Amino acid sequence: MQSTLLKKKTQKTIIKVNGVKTVFDTRVVHDGLNLHINEGEIYGLLGPSGCGKTTLLREMVMLQKFDSGSIEILGHDLSGISMDAAQDLRKNWGVLFQSGALFSSLNIAENIALPLEEYTDLSPKMIDEIVEFKINLVGLKSSDALLFPSQISGGMKKKAGIARALAMDPKLLFLDEPTSGLDPISARDFDALILKLRSLLGLSIIMVSHDLQSINDTLDRVAIIDNKKIAYEGTLDEVSSVDNAFIQTFFKGNYE
Repeated sequence: MQSTLLKKKTQKTIIKVNGVKTVFDTRVVHDGLNLHINEGEIYGLLGPSGCGKTTLLREMVMLQKFDSGSIEILGHDLSGISMDAAQDLRKNWGVLFQSGALFSSLNIAENIALPLEEYTDLSPKMIDEIVEFKINLVGLKSSDALLFPSQISGGMKKKAGIARALAMDPKLLFLDEPTSGLDPISARDFDALILKLRSLLGLSIIMVSHDLQSINDTLDRVAIIDNKKIAYEGTLDEVSSVDNAFIQTFFKGNYE
């Protein structure tokens, strides 16, 4: 756990979730979620399957609407944000989806270059230099740039996805189950990469995860969603004392 690192810094809240309610048809997924995320944190969204972890992440990055309440990111209230302001705000974050979500018809370099080509006026030469830097930053080789998603391993796809998410030098990084589908060695390698990127780039990272080892090795604070509410928010130091069946089962033996 990294919580001691953050205690040395003045904490600035960059994401606030207040009273968020989400309903799919007649099924209530969230019924008044409240949490806050501080600048520089690696913050985890945890909970049982189907509790709405990824749904909340998608709401934060404006891929999905919530029914009531508010989400504020970097001082912007998403509830009434204009289309132009939303587009500008999106440039402040990168997203790694669970599968990597690389475009299969593009090679690694082309995948990473895409947001730079779409949203900047940089020259092709400058874009090439940025792409090479990002590829090396995430631990891939320059020679990997011309490979296509079908030619690389799951771990390499995740790293390429991270490189693309970092293409625009975002302040925030959203990760959906980043170690899912990876073997244990690759998963721990990816955890180390997340910590390195936070340190090097000063990122704030929001991560959905069920990987207990990753949770313990990388997260500063967590929000645990259960029964449509936040069952616990805080560091992992005190989670074992929470009177909640999912929490007790999930973390059983981990803090004994």
